Amino acid sequence: MKRKFGDRANWRRVTQRQFKSKYVENDVFTGYVTSYSIYALRDPLWKTYGSHTFRIADKGFTWLQYYPKGAHYVVTAMFDDQGEIVEWYIDICKTQGITDQGVPWFDDLYLDIVVLKNREVFLLDEDELDEALTKGLITVKDFDLATETAQELLHAIKEQRFPYFQLSLGHFRTGYMTSEPFQPGG
Repeated sequence: MKRKFGDRANWRRVTQRQFKSKYVENDVFTGYVTSYSIYALRDPLWKTYGSHTFRIADKGFTWLQYYPKGAHYVVTAMFDDQGEIVEWYIDICKTQGITDQGVPWFDDLYLDIVVLKNREVFLLDEDELDEALTKGLITVKDFDLATETAQELLHAIKEQRFPYFQLSLGHFRTGYMTSEPFQPGG
């Protein structure tokens, strides 16, 4: 199981970035919200889901990440340099925490869900979860937690009860993590 940090400090692909984090507690969301803005990088990052290939990291891209308090998942909303959503990436996790420096982290439980802007949904890495169990890297309890959490999230997405789509779009458009609203192309 890998521990992943919101500031992606060890991500060598990105050479200039800005990371912001804040704790939020209100009727809509409680937990950490982070912003990861990419100013320069060695190579863009492309991903393929089904027959779709997307650029998910490049100069001018911003990722908003949500760490809901007490949840077993973290949601990343990826926006391109024109301010358009590329995808939502949901990491299933065992635990979350915060470093002494205020950087949120999570212990990844292999399973991931990708939701494209057209709302097409992909469940990823079931083979990695199976392999982790077989190799003893996770317990049966961890395996069950990952699969149950993924199924609950898939159901909420299908039933249109997953709040992070509208939440992230609204936060990005209003410049929630910055002092100024988003300006396309800026």
